[in-house]
Parts: sequence; structure tokens; C-alpha cells
Amino acid sequence: QVQLVGSGGGLVQPGGSLRLSCAPSGRTVSSYAMGWFRQAAGKEREFVAAITRINSRTYYGDSVKGRFTISRDNAKNTVYLQMNSLQPEDTAVYYCAAHNSDSAIISQNYDYWGQGTQVTVSS
Repeated sequence: QVQLVGSGGGLVQPGGSLRLSCAPSGRTVSSYAMGWFRQAAGKEREFVAAITRINSRTYYGDSVKGRFTISRDNAKNTVYLQMNSLQPEDTAVYYCAAHNSDSAIISQNYDYWGQGTQVTVSS
């Protein structure tokens, strides 16, 4: 069992930035494809971003392209989601997830999920 420990959520004003972090407890982050998903109140969970295990190729949901950046720091055993130009519609619980394979990483068929961290964008 892999435990994913996420952090970095909070309240930010529109146009602001936040960085989310996620680390697999007791495991090596480079062993997994890593993804971020989010779920706003009353809506289905949606894909935000992912980074492959091999070659660190990145993928983004249409609503966050050009504003969010996913990255992985193997030395710190952590994956990040840098979120810039945040808007109220970005308000959601953000989930980190790990996948044993690089296949279908924009789907929600991940093997392990974090507990979620709240991001609220409001003035």
C-alpha cells in the first residue's frame, strides 16, 4: 500500500498562485506515474495534470493548460503542481494520485490516491 501525503492548499485571491506537493510515503516517486485531479463541490472529479514515470512527459487538462505546471523532484521524492493565475473556478479539492503504469494516465484509473487538499480561490 502506498500512502500519498499532500500539502500546500489554502485560500488565495484571484490571479494568485499556489504550489501543491505530494510525496509517496516509504516509496520512490520516480517509480510511478503521478497525477493531480480535482473535484469541485457538486461536480465530478476531473483530470488536472500528470507526469509519466518514463521520460517525465507531462499532460494537462484543457482548463489548466498554460497556467498549471506539474513537475517531479526525485532528490526530494516529491511531485509538485504549480498553479498560477488562479481563478474562482479552480476552487476544488485537489487529489494527488500514483499509477504503476504510464498507460491511460489521464484517466482516473490510478492505483493510489491521496487524501485531498482544499484550494479556494476567492477575494
